[in-house]
Amino acid sequence: MILPIVAYGTPVLKKKAVDIPEDYEGLETLLENMWETMYAASGVGLAAPQVGLGLRLFVVDASPFAEDEDLSLEEQTQLKDFKKAFINPVIEEESGEEWTFNEGCLSIPDVREDVKRQDKLTISYQNEAGKRVTESYSGLAARVIQHEYDHIEGILFTDKLSPLKKRLIKGKLTNISKGKVHVDYKMKFPLQSKKR
Repeated sequence: MILPIVAYGTPVLKKKAVDIPEDYEGLETLLENMWETMYAASGVGLAAPQVGLGLRLFVVDASPFAEDEDLSLEEQTQLKDFKKAFINPVIEEESGEEWTFNEGCLSIPDVREDVKRQDKLTISYQNEAGKRVTESYSGLAARVIQHEYDHIEGILFTDKLSPLKKRLIKGKLTNISKGKVHVDYKMKFPLQSKKR
């Protein structure tokens, strides 16, 4: 089932999410719905807060980036089959050079900005089988994880922008909150006027 994605300004996007308990009912269905929602919106990642749930969970499918000819063969190979669910993740370490990449977000449509992030990370999480694993990633795979991880920490990519950039996009963000934006996927807007 395709879930509505909540837009910028929705309170759950700014709250730190809580761990999913072991006996959480409906996790499998939630994951299926999140995958379906992400693909319907042409995204490469989706976090539970983006569908209105303050849970430490996100899904990632970075395989579309594997087609990028500017990437090394090693990075293309890493991204080719990079499809995972991260349940109760914890970033253990971030390291390496900071690099800039133009990011966007399904909760903030029509806004893309350059964001600096470190090149490498180590993350531990439960996989869909409930097993705790620790893995290391670099490059675009690390970036997609960092972006989604920020969502469960209550951080949006726009929070990482300079004060000037934030001022420049303030009007756009307000319009998104009010639903004054064109999207071709299901969304909920916190400040949308009821009379339409």
